[in-house]
Amino acid sequence: MTVVRPAEPDDWAVVREIRLRALAESPSAFASTLAREEAFGEEDWRRRLQHGYCFLAQAGGRTVGTVAGFAEEDVPDEHHLVAMWVEPAHRGTPAATELVEAVCRRAREDGAAAVRLWVVDGNERARRLYERLGFVSTGERQPLPSAPEIGEELLRRDLGTA
Repeated sequence: MTVVRPAEPDDWAVVREIRLRALAESPSAFASTLAREEAFGEEDWRRRLQHGYCFLAQAGGRTVGTVAGFAEEDVPDEHHLVAMWVEPAHRGTPAATELVEAVCRRAREDGAAAVRLWVVDGNERARRLYERLGFVSTGERQPLPSAPEIGEELLRRDLGTA
């Protein structure tokens, strides 16, 4: 059974550990790099947990997944889902769905009308998950910031209808 809970500032070491595992296992899925985030100290991780919010998926007493979200500064009625990752052994379980839904619930509680996210080209498993959960392509594309030779596409879920 998977339990999803919000991360608190004192969870910074757990958040750091799962994030570094994510960057090591799926380096082309994120806008950052393992080398960049390995250099972050405790204050950096605590600051991250104060800007937006983070959820952790736990199974069998271990953290097996994570996701973060924050209100969009340039689109105030939308939240941005970022840093989504579930360890390979737990893919195909409810963990990913529960993490995404936690962000959508939080966004709705904060009065947001939609949640947006970027999905990397070639990550068809993630794309299928997001589409199954009501996200649709906006048609907007950009280079992945951490690897500009890879593209990514913006997906959006309207919280009023999903």
